[in-house]
Amino acid sequence: MARFTDKTALVTGAGSGLGRATALLLAREGAAVACVDLFGETAEKTAAEISAGGGRAFPGEANVADQNACRTAVADAVAAFGHLDVLCNVAGTGKFSHTLDLELGAWQTALDVNLTGTFLMCQAALPHILEVGGSIVNTASIAGLRGQAYAAAYCASKGGVVLLTKALAVEYAKQGIRVNCVCPGGINTPLIPAGFIPPEGAEADLIFRASAASPRMAEPDEVANTIAFLASDEASFVNGTALVVDGCTLH
Repeated sequence: MARFTDKTALVTGAGSGLGRATALLLAREGAAVACVDLFGETAEKTAAEISAGGGRAFPGEANVADQNACRTAVADAVAAFGHLDVLCNVAGTGKFSHTLDLELGAWQTALDVNLTGTFLMCQAALPHILEVGGSIVNTASIAGLRGQAYAAAYCASKGGVVLLTKALAVEYAKQGIRVNCVCPGGINTPLIPAGFIPPEGAEADLIFRASAASPRMAEPDEVANTIAFLASDEASFVNGTALVVDGCTLH
């Protein structure tokens, strides 16, 4: 497939997990990709892998919670490629915690990265996306659609991403761009063992009650395929959706 021939994309969180899978997929389908990550060395590895396969890519290091860093990342992508067609906001963070033990700093970090970071990247990219009639795909979560125990900060931040997505979709629909988000369940990425460890005394059934009936987590490519669909012209009449990708949703 070559859904992104002659198009350019910026992917945050591109150094690992879902972001890396998304960057590689868009590149395989013809996009020139700005691979942006908090950790510059991982972004460099993803960009190098794309280049080694004959694609076009360059790495960028940015903390998406920093407004100036977001503006620089977008400006660098436009300077390198001449225009920006697609923004994929994949960078994220999270951890389980008893709400009574949740420190304000941890709460703020979740909102800064997951919600404010998504907003800042959208705000920086929108003028360029509007110029070409492009698209934005944000990454929310099933935890942003229904509550999950021990994840108050994560749920709040991802719920915000869902409604930020819908607000932007309505605001800019008549100007010819689309803004959607994916809502994955568990994904087999480094984020799970790094942060989503049940706290001491946690009730397992409360954690898994919000999960899908699927007997496994998704692989990054499975969710990246959905992101690519939403970003592509195949989804030309899909706007403002929060598409669940969790194997088997339990309502």
